[in-house]
Amino acid sequence: MKKALIIILLVVVFLGLAAWLVLPLIVKGLGFHPDYSGKRVQFPGGTALIITTSHDRLGENVPTGVFGSEMTAPYYEFLDGGMKVDVASIQGGRIPIDPLSFKWFIKSEYDNRYLRDKLFQQKVANSLRIDHIDFTRYDLIYLAGGWGAAYDLGTSEVLGRKISEAYRAGRVIGGVCHGPLGLLRARDEKGNPLVRDRRLTAVTDKQVRELRITGTPQHPERELRAAGAFFEGKTAFQDMFANHSVVDGRLVTGQNQNAGAEVAVKMMMKARGVGN
Repeated sequence: MKKALIIILLVVVFLGLAAWLVLPLIVKGLGFHPDYSGKRVQFPGGTALIITTSHDRLGENVPTGVFGSEMTAPYYEFLDGGMKVDVASIQGGRIPIDPLSFKWFIKSEYDNRYLRDKLFQQKVANSLRIDHIDFTRYDLIYLAGGWGAAYDLGTSEVLGRKISEAYRAGRVIGGVCHGPLGLLRARDEKGNPLVRDRRLTAVTDKQVRELRITGTPQHPERELRAAGAFFEGKTAFQDMFANHSVVDGRLVTGQNQNAGAEVAVKMMMKARGVGN
């Protein structure tokens, strides 16, 4: 009897260890956080501003915020490209990070790097408040997503005004997932809505329905289409495994967390006049 229990225990431990090792590979193989293998570009001396949500609750009780890799992947792509990177949020101070971001089976290589990076962690704990920043001082303005962004990026008058100023000054603007909601209140050089008649992507309505998180005040595909954007997206058996990015002039957008690194690189390329 004792021997049988030991064998059962060993089998359980083995299966648990196998799941721990294999599940991340399966999730990645399905398309979550794909490795970026495209062309890269250096931007020594360039400056980038990453902007995130300050909202930390999904509904009343579920913790949320920025989705980790939608902040960490662009940060390190900008940094490794030779850029100086600042981190800001709607309210400033500590940025809430969706705890799901760093679950062992979905966290990315960029997330692991962040968890070892004390300087980046300090920037996240003491983010700049957007009210106090001159966006035109930066070459690139990047809007991170996550469910928290559905509550504050698209409704911030300050963000809309400062994105407008940066765009009119010739800066490259980008974002992924819920991040492009931050474009909704921005205006172009002629005073028209910045997103009108522009090709853009963001998290799809299908992905929102699939994840059953439909109670947020704004859904990117719905809001961008209503504002006059030409919305694009790719689909998969579950859209969280899909990946797509769009470059339209100086606007660079990505569908979800899978496009973080790709969007960052394309933003640098656009600013440097390389490729798209």
